Amino acid sequence: MTLRKFLCAGLLLATGGALLAEDEPNANGAAKRVVILGDSITAGYGLDPQEAYPALLQKKIDAAKLPYSVTNAGVSGDTTAGGLRRVAWALGKGADVIVVALGGNDGLRGISPEETRANLTGIVDKAREKNPAIKIVIAGMQMPDNLGADYTTKFKALFSEVAKERKAALVPFLLKGVGGDGKLNQADGIHPTAEGQRIVAENVWQILQPVIKGG
Repeated sequence: MTLRKFLCAGLLLATGGALLAEDEPNANGAAKRVVILGDSITAGYGLDPQEAYPALLQKKIDAAKLPYSVTNAGVSGDTTAGGLRRVAWALGKGADVIVVALGGNDGLRGISPEETRANLTGIVDKAREKNPAIKIVIAGMQMPDNLGADYTTKFKALFSEVAKERKAALVPFLLKGVGGDGKLNQADGIHPTAEGQRIVAENVWQILQPVIKGG
């Protein structure tokens, strides 16, 4: 299955089974908290929650003996606008790091890149209102070229632009190595399999690890 078909099929089909702000167990007496604000990919749609990439990141954190617990704040079907509305709630217990993994559903709905950019900026700003010292990681998304070169170019660029402007770390593409690969997606051709989630976890870990090691 091509990346185009994968994305055009729509993350929006996953509107149930939300996993709301669930803390993963930590073996290292965690004193710090990582919140992952995302959609159905983060929620682990169609899988056991322990197979979703936030739980896999917790295992990597534990293996590295870092004192962090991971909270999965993934809600299926969510957009950046939804994330902006609920970020304060997701950070209600306090957090030291937030990973913002939203935007795929914005693109599939044809929401303007300017609006998505404003929402992402708002999420970062609200997170820093809660904790001025919070560390931010933004996960980039991409759209298929059938949406038009102008749209897809602006959409892809907005994540790196927000990260640069707001001094946040960037995962260039959350689904790198997974999107469009039929063997790494479930029968719906949309959501990563357990193996696909492991690749997504590694994509995030490459950026998250130095962020949390530094603090």
